Amino acid sequence: MLVKAKKTKVVKQYLSYFVPFVAPQVKSWTWEARLLNWLTCVWLIIGLGTLMSASYPEGMVNNNDGLYILKRQMIGVAVGIVGFNLVSRLPLNKTIKIAPLMVLVFLVLIFATLIPGLGKTTMGASRWIAIGPFSLQPSELIKPFLVLQSAYLFSRWHKLTNKVRLVWLIIFALVLAGILKQPNLSTTGLCGMSLWLIALAAELPLSQLLTVAGGGVGIASLSIALNPYQLDRITSFLDPWQDYHNKGYQLIQSLLAIASGSFSGSGYGLSQQKLSFLPIRSTDFIFAVYAEEFGFIGCVLLLLLIIGYGTLALRVAIKCSQELPRLVAVGAMVFIIGQSLINIGVATGSLPTTGLPLPFFSYGINSIIASLLLAGLLVRVARESNTTKIVNLKQSTAVQPISSRSNLTRP
Repeated sequence: MLVKAKKTKVVKQYLSYFVPFVAPQVKSWTWEARLLNWLTCVWLIIGLGTLMSASYPEGMVNNNDGLYILKRQMIGVAVGIVGFNLVSRLPLNKTIKIAPLMVLVFLVLIFATLIPGLGKTTMGASRWIAIGPFSLQPSELIKPFLVLQSAYLFSRWHKLTNKVRLVWLIIFALVLAGILKQPNLSTTGLCGMSLWLIALAAELPLSQLLTVAGGGVGIASLSIALNPYQLDRITSFLDPWQDYHNKGYQLIQSLLAIASGSFSGSGYGLSQQKLSFLPIRSTDFIFAVYAEEFGFIGCVLLLLLIIGYGTLALRVAIKCSQELPRLVAVGAMVFIIGQSLINIGVATGSLPTTGLPLPFFSYGINSIIASLLLAGLLVRVARESNTTKIVNLKQSTAVQPISSRSNLTRP
């Protein structure tokens, strides 16, 4: 009986790594961490359900299996959930130790995508490295490690030597340059915005930040001028009906799908635009399928979920007594919430077309892994947000009266 009980305990322990949302240890977390944990679970379930509907016709036509895309996505979900579990349970000061190495590894892989024969080119962009039946997208997987390393760097900015600062600023610049060269302006902009906001939250000199922002806008403008397809996206965004059979077709079909949803939607699985009318319906424009099937009510509920998630993440960041976890929360929030709002803005015609996926919705093994890792970082920060800042007792006891020493936090 004892052996059987031990085996059962071990099985439950292993299962908790694959289903962290219902693990018994969650009960001991802060309420912010528990709520973020469950909101991530809800967001993921809604996203997988939408992906199954959006990708079913495509799977039947191309692979004679309506669930083909969903099955592949579940591989990323399984890996991502294990990563989510590890990140949310390991102390942040341990997780952050691997960030410098991982940033350098993915930096090399980003430039490797530009090598002919090694990088996989799709729709004019070389963003992937083919590994058997799967594709590695370094620009997606680098996001959580970029958050960790930039948060660590900017939290210690005033303590670092100019040499260390310069080295890491060059590395960050190379990351952005490599992603831009693929070309992938939208991901470059999102990564740059995240780095900039983390630096702003760390209270770096505003004059320097404004100079960097101006340089970023200039580089983005130059990229648009040098890449005709990026300029075409701007013009089709301003007037999609001018060339509705070509450049404006994608946006028009997205708007038709959203409009067809009306107030309550056509019903789950009953989207018409996903039947070969709406391009890239499983990835960049999956929100249009969701809007058609669930209507205005469904869109409002999804936006409330995203806003609630972002508000909770912001509360966690504000609540942090230590700067490092606060900056990690800011960076993770920018990637998850910022990317979501940009994707929805593109699908509704509020923003020019980009290649950013909708977190937890869009098909992409690399994207879902990165999103779950970022969510895991948020949960971890929420768990540590109540941790009181450690005080150096040797220095404090020399200047504080005896009556106040009892209030000091022990290491």
